Amino acid sequence: MFVSFFPQPRLFFWSALVWTAFAVAFWYRFGNDLGLALGILPATPEEVDGAKVSVFISREFLWFYLYYTVAVAIFAGFWMIYAPHPWSRWSILGSALIIFISYFDVEVDVAINNWYGPFYDIINAVINNTRTVTAYELFNGIGDFLKLALVAVTVGVLTSFFTSHYIFRWRTAMNDYYVANWQQLRRIEGASQRVQEDTMRFSQTMEDLGVALIGSVMTLIAFFPVLVTYSQSVPELPIVGSVPYSLVVAAIVWSLFGTGLLALLGIKLPGLNFRNQRVEAAYRKELVFGEDHADRAQPPTLGELFSGVRKNYFRLYLHYTYFNIGRLSYLQTNEVVSIFLLVPALLAHKLTLGLFQQIQNVFDRVSESMQYLVRAWPTIVELQSIYKRLRAFEAALGGEKLAPIEHEPIHQPS
Repeated sequence: MFVSFFPQPRLFFWSALVWTAFAVAFWYRFGNDLGLALGILPATPEEVDGAKVSVFISREFLWFYLYYTVAVAIFAGFWMIYAPHPWSRWSILGSALIIFISYFDVEVDVAINNWYGPFYDIINAVINNTRTVTAYELFNGIGDFLKLALVAVTVGVLTSFFTSHYIFRWRTAMNDYYVANWQQLRRIEGASQRVQEDTMRFSQTMEDLGVALIGSVMTLIAFFPVLVTYSQSVPELPIVGSVPYSLVVAAIVWSLFGTGLLALLGIKLPGLNFRNQRVEAAYRKELVFGEDHADRAQPPTLGELFSGVRKNYFRLYLHYTYFNIGRLSYLQTNEVVSIFLLVPALLAHKLTLGLFQQIQNVFDRVSESMQYLVRAWPTIVELQSIYKRLRAFEAALGGEKLAPIEHEPIHQPS
């Protein structure tokens, strides 16, 4: 799954993690000083409106684009020399581009959040008639939002287009790798399905989960410091009272609760999904044999095999029922958690409408990024079952023993 697309995957991913940590630490510690020394950043900070599109072509952003490009070039250059790989341009440079686009997309969200405060304060002034507001101010504010929205739409479309091509290249790499080793793999149960269908499902699922994970991490990086700042405006929480960094603590506790709840409720689902793929494969295989052999795929045989399919699906439905009760209840409650937390500050008249909108939006974004596992759990369960099937290929090629679940008997007709 990984060796076909990435050079020396284990070492590669560890080195990527270490290099990323170093690059981020260097940026926050020396980035500003280096930018000033190179003459890229002005000696006097620019006056840039963080709620307008122009922020993305400010000298501070341009300096970050250059820094990121150099950091990626150093890392990619090392790996292309140290361990040349036929897919390194897509696996290394493509991954770096997806990470950058995800970061840029989150920065657009930050700009939109910056737009919320001033604009809704204008709306509040109109409603309460506290000052004269012209139509130009309102239309100009709407225009600023539409410009940001246009950037968001453009980035979203380009991200989807490039990511789809990236993932298909990964699938191609897996397909070529497994086909080249087909003689060693053909004896594994459902080998043809694993090469054709499971590689496709793995790549599609990785696209959904990977982009969402990167987006969640980038959102957390961008919005977490903002939430720390806003916590000063909300010193007290309902029930528990005064809490340092109240909104940060609340977001962490609420997200951990949801993640733990779903992990407990969904603990049996990966194995059930894996078994479901096995009984489906057995049923499909008999049907394929029936296309070429008249004595195969007889009604009694198909009836017994389909009985195994039905039994496994009914077990899945049962387990997904209580899993979905917990998941959907948590997500519905999540819609009002931020409002619940802000009740004491609202009653104390510490928040304007604009600030309330900003805090609510930032809290929701941070908590959603921490709730990645909660929101993606059904997809993660599916990916785990696909991984188990493809992992059998890795074991066969490496001369390892297959996982115990591979040896579980599939109900066969008598």
